[in-house]
Amino acid sequence: MKLLITSLLIATSINTFAQSLGKGITYSTELSTTASSGDYAPFWLTANHYGLSSIENNSAYLRGGLFRSTDTDSLRKWKLGYGADVAITSNHTSKLIIQQLYGEVTYNKGVLTVGAKQMPLMFKSEELSTGDMTYSINARPIPQIRLALNDYWNLPLTDGWFAFKGHIAYGWFTDGGWQKDYTAGTNLPHSNNVLFHSKSGYIRIGKENILPVTLTAGVHFCAQFGGEAWNMGKRLDDTSDYVGDYAKMNNGPSAYWHAFFPGGRDVSDGGFDNAEGNQLGSYQACIEYKSKEWAAKLYAEHYFDDHSQMFFQYDWKDFLWGLEVTLPHNPVATSIVLEHIGTEDQSGCVYHDHTVNLPTQLSGTDNYYNHSIYGGWQHWGQGIGNPTIISPIYNHDHRIFFYNNRIRAYHIGVSGDPTPDIHYRVLYTHTRSRGTYATPNIDPLTARSILAEATYTPHRLDGWSITGAYATTRGTLLGTSDGGQITIRKKGILTK
Repeated sequence: MKLLITSLLIATSINTFAQSLGKGITYSTELSTTASSGDYAPFWLTANHYGLSSIENNSAYLRGGLFRSTDTDSLRKWKLGYGADVAITSNHTSKLIIQQLYGEVTYNKGVLTVGAKQMPLMFKSEELSTGDMTYSINARPIPQIRLALNDYWNLPLTDGWFAFKGHIAYGWFTDGGWQKDYTAGTNLPHSNNVLFHSKSGYIRIGKENILPVTLTAGVHFCAQFGGEAWNMGKRLDDTSDYVGDYAKMNNGPSAYWHAFFPGGRDVSDGGFDNAEGNQLGSYQACIEYKSKEWAAKLYAEHYFDDHSQMFFQYDWKDFLWGLEVTLPHNPVATSIVLEHIGTEDQSGCVYHDHTVNLPTQLSGTDNYYNHSIYGGWQHWGQGIGNPTIISPIYNHDHRIFFYNNRIRAYHIGVSGDPTPDIHYRVLYTHTRSRGTYATPNIDPLTARSILAEATYTPHRLDGWSITGAYATTRGTLLGTSDGGQITIRKKGILTK
């Protein structure tokens, strides 16, 4: 009898749980088409679309998704969510794109996410900013297992003046097949089954209910490791038996350990051991003021590649600086973002590993986003970091490499709501590139990119919206291009 009662209770709980998962489901459908002139579609019709975009002149996609937010279980300690987001495309890197596919569990402030999900920026405006330097919104989501504190947790004994948030994640890149096809017919490097690691930690100082100013600072680390690679070549000073045509990297438990605590060595290191995999990251800081009517945010980000810019071995000269101002309610402009990006230094132009004859170590030429084994910090051809460092998908020689990582860029973004039904944004970016230290542009290449976009959301048509955008690119970096984009969306509730 006890066994029967227990079985009935378990069955009832499972049935109730299964029924709850079918509640609170929303849907989203989207049809987008782009038409343009020139060698490529205009820059801002391609960049910062979470990789669901194309550099081709003419492209389109039909997208549909089902989502259940964890907010649906707001009255429970354990909250469950999931999402599936798929696109059928024309003139993209894939005919069928699984953009998002994930499950999510939250308990208090902790969140466990399994799968591919679009993650928002930390400090910056997704609509107006150029994006983060380390992990941004320019490439397709990387499937991962991610444990995070998405909301700030007040540190004990600080009376709420100090709070912490952060995450740790391991995942895997899905573009091995694309890399093989992209480099087909060449002897260019490519990789497959590469693993991913990410972690971050941020401290917030301040209490908004007492003082309207808060300071936040932290660090975000990322790594590529494991997998296998072809056609990497070898160092000229490497006297080992390593050939460079093919290598299978460490995929065991120690590889995951060295991704978290950088260490170990790669098969291509020869006699000069380095940290295993591709290690990179950035320090970020933000000071924010909020009043009842307006707000201002000043932020800075310092990118580092390996050790040379991680500490103070050399002066920190490369930064992304930004200012975001949210204005009092008015029909002209709601938010303004100003940014400056400089990556021209990269620890200087000289690199030398210590030898018997010259024991001095010079760790320059950091070569941002590039790596001798994994090609570059990219996914499906699009840079994972800031898109102003032009992605490998643009390369005529089909090499997975960032040819223009020494840049100076100036950016402005403005958004507003002239009427309750209309929202707009305007972006302007001027980029100057000196190439890389190994492949310099003797005469710097330039690009001027403009986007003017408006979204109409008629209040009489629940869930419907249409976005029209015009963009142009000028200069020697990406050539001349003019184009337009139209996107029609419908969102709604599938089950209450």
